[in-house]
Amino acid sequence: MRVSGQGWLAAEVGRALRSRVTAVERVTGGDINDAHRMVLASGEVVFVKTDRGGPAGSFAAEAAGLDWLRETRTVRVPEVRALRDGETTLGRRFLALEWIETARRSPASDEELGRRLAGLHRSGAPGFGYVHDNVIGSLPQPNAPLPTWPEFYAHRRLLPLARRAVAAGRLPSESLASFDRLVTRLPSLAGPEEPPARLHGDLWAGNALADHTGRPWLVDPAVYGGHREMDLAMMRLFGGFDDRCFAAYQEVHPLAGGWPERVALWQLYPLLVHTILFGGGYGASVLATLRRYV
Repeated sequence: MRVSGQGWLAAEVGRALRSRVTAVERVTGGDINDAHRMVLASGEVVFVKTDRGGPAGSFAAEAAGLDWLRETRTVRVPEVRALRDGETTLGRRFLALEWIETARRSPASDEELGRRLAGLHRSGAPGFGYVHDNVIGSLPQPNAPLPTWPEFYAHRRLLPLARRAVAAGRLPSESLASFDRLVTRLPSLAGPEEPPARLHGDLWAGNALADHTGRPWLVDPAVYGGHREMDLAMMRLFGGFDDRCFAAYQEVHPLAGGWPERVALWQLYPLLVHTILFGGGYGASVLATLRRYV
């Protein structure tokens, strides 16, 4: 693709990385942002996301989340190469990341991912929450810390989204009473107490990549300190991970007894996110899960 077709973006990225952009190619970037592969005169290749209506500060939050995961030296995440999350010369925001030459994930790469994810979770977090709020998809994700996991899951995850879903007409108003009943039961449903784990926070199959050598990488995090079963429950909700991934995780960091009964409980959060963003049958899945636990 000719660079002139994305002249403003090429100029901004080149200025940030101090090298002229010689080629621009549009690539898949998800539902929220436009994305491009850019080649610089220096020989470097970068992945660049540009704002297409996402919330302000989301790129800065993503960059901070990648750094938070990287510092554990467990999972591979791309390096942040440039960030413009305020006003740029032409009024557009962007995030430039290390380019990963991807290939199809294999059972072997998923097995390595399971081991590395266990290491990430074992590295821990300072508490249940995070130093600042971030986003999941295009929705705000509040992260102000709370003392226990049941409190955090109730007041920073379930209740804010349940109220938002009702206000948007995605869930019936009477469902709020069911959520209130669930909140009172959470301490007995949440299983044995565990220390906070460092979570990716949005771990569906599209955010787990393999490079051309088969090594696994994680992208697009929505990080916080939480219960480690959250990441695993989301992985199971949408599928796409080989059984060897979960078996490898169990070998390194076995889950507490009764974990299968908690999977659907933790899936309520991503189901609420999808109910608000996409509607459809996700609301029915939320209501069915509520009935299971209350």
